[in-house]
Amino acid sequence: MTEVSSLTGRLLVATPALADPNFDRAVVLLLDHDEEGSLGVVLNRPTPVGVGDILESWAALAGEPGVVFQGGPVSLDSALGVAVVPGEAGRASSVTEDGPLGWRRVHGAIGLVDLEAPPELLAAAVGSLRIFAGYAGWGPGQLEDELSEGAWYVVESEPGDVSSPAPERLWRAVLRRQRSELAMVATYPDDPSLN
Repeated sequence: MTEVSSLTGRLLVATPALADPNFDRAVVLLLDHDEEGSLGVVLNRPTPVGVGDILESWAALAGEPGVVFQGGPVSLDSALGVAVVPGEAGRASSVTEDGPLGWRRVHGAIGLVDLEAPPELLAAAVGSLRIFAGYAGWGPGQLEDELSEGAWYVVESEPGDVSSPAPERLWRAVLRRQRSELAMVATYPDDPSLN
């Protein structure tokens, strides 16, 4: 078996050639990537459902827009919380060396929130919170196959990607900040036939 280099914490940015409508112009934050497979959430698919409509106790901590995001095509009836805990966040007694209770670091300041925990455990530490319905998942080797086929660009994430106030512009924004030819892909038209 070949060794898998972890892409946890990085972004998968859909190439214009990716034909799967679930991932058209998607920006996926990888929450887990190893030899057993990969799991992530699509950062730029807001739904019309307010966080307060399904998780009322977490609504006050959710960033703008305060809606649930479609994290991917898998398990749409489940919720995942992803939060950014900035720098020296939380010197309160509810904070451990790895961050506040109820939060598990994924990469840098980005982590998963235990939505069963009381929100007040995290309120003082969380910089931003997003709630996702479902997730994107790949079995062993499946993502690597898609990468070798050119379906995704892999780029570094920034904490602000999780809480982008303009998620509909995230695909272009992430590409535009790249210091390579990828920045040019941001200008790719939505419908190339109209070009």
